[in-house]
Amino acid sequence: MIENIGQRPTFEQIRNSSEFNNWYWKKSDLVDICIQAGLPYGGSKFELRDRILFALDNPGKEAPLTKKKRPTSTFNWAREELHLDTIITDSVSFGPNFRNFMKSQIGPQFSCHSDFMNWVKQHPGKSLADAVFQWHELEARKEDPDFRRDIARHNNYNQYMRDFLDHYPEKAFKDAVACWKMKKELPAPGGRVVFSPKDIELRPEIT
Repeated sequence: MIENIGQRPTFEQIRNSSEFNNWYWKKSDLVDICIQAGLPYGGSKFELRDRILFALDNPGKEAPLTKKKRPTSTFNWAREELHLDTIITDSVSFGPNFRNFMKSQIGPQFSCHSDFMNWVKQHPGKSLADAVFQWHELEARKEDPDFRRDIARHNNYNQYMRDFLDHYPEKAFKDAVACWKMKKELPAPGGRVVFSPKDIELRPEIT
């Protein structure tokens, strides 16, 4: 077993995927490890992690790269003039051209948040008029005092912050950050840092 189990080992100390998968790694860590190990370092955090796990269990072999589906549309969202009747394509992007158009229709309060972008990407064939309507529908949810936007699974940090402050509403955000910094250096089965009420004991000065 790895010595100093309470302290994350270096990649050189790890012997197999089970040991690697017992710790939290930032995406920048995973990129560095892939470069160090001579593995492709492009892709999402989950793709990089799976690539490293495969390499650890299959020395000398390289996991097949995930092939991303290429857009079929050639519509240039960065340069084309947009209108309300412009049809959303599978090549849609959310750069300045798109955002400026939406602001011209909605106003300066427009925010290109993840819920809206997910809706747009999932609805090729709809028009930008539909997108404007859907943005207002999504924003209307904020009037519900119980509404909380879902946190994507890959955003472990934000989920930890929310869970900590839900359990300790009297604590400050900086207290949650302090506990996160300690917890992420400890063993994390599956590579995910999960909040526990006992985490506050990691920083006695904030109890």
